[in-house]
Amino acid sequence: MLIIPAIDLKDGKCVRLKQGVMENATIFSEDPGAMAAQWVKQGARRLHVVDLNGAAAGKPKNEAAIKAILAAVGDRIPVQLGGGIRDLDTIERYIDSGITYVIIGTAAVKTPGFLHDACSAFTGHVMVALDARDGKVAVDGWSKMTGHDVIDLAKKFEDYGSEAIIYTDIGRDGMLTGVNIEATVELARQLSVPVIASGGIADLEDVKALCKVESEGITGAITGRAVYQGTLDFAAAQTLADKLSKKKD
Repeated sequence: MLIIPAIDLKDGKCVRLKQGVMENATIFSEDPGAMAAQWVKQGARRLHVVDLNGAAAGKPKNEAAIKAILAAVGDRIPVQLGGGIRDLDTIERYIDSGITYVIIGTAAVKTPGFLHDACSAFTGHVMVALDARDGKVAVDGWSKMTGHDVIDLAKKFEDYGSEAIIYTDIGRDGMLTGVNIEATVELARQLSVPVIASGGIADLEDVKALCKVESEGITGAITGRAVYQGTLDFAAAQTLADKLSKKKD
């Protein structure tokens, strides 16, 4: 089980939102590169980066900060990036600059043909983010709900060639109220590609709960506010996840 620190970018700074509301941003660092280096130093094996302005605008907006993160990380660990990725040229530019995985969210739902083309052109480099409330998918930075069922869409995107599905329960994101284990497991059981859990991780108990269901196909967990506010010690969380995974082996 990978514990993946999140770096959410707004106006060039590292922030966290509550339930995706841009006005509810808490600034945790004004130096994204230094933040990335800190997570690598603490043993992170992957970083999750989101261009929040890009997600809202539908095009990249924090490229200088993203370059700083890539420069700090080098080729030591993979970086996955989402937010405002709406065309193949943007994907190509990001991958050429050192991003390992691009994450497509809103565009996957609104223009599935684009996702299909992206998975074909950049095999192994495209993930899909599905953000849901009560089993229904939200788009446009969570500002609009759709009638799409999250499991139905995930199966479709798996068929397209998505490398993994990142699943977020919007109601829990940034709230430190615990992961929606039941919904995450329900989704993972329907898929053969990995599911990465996101939203709500508060402490080591959540890490334990996720590790218990790792065998269902949940290979990672993204954590943000918890590791920034200190309710979850990142290094301890990854150590615990490794220990629990070894016990199963």
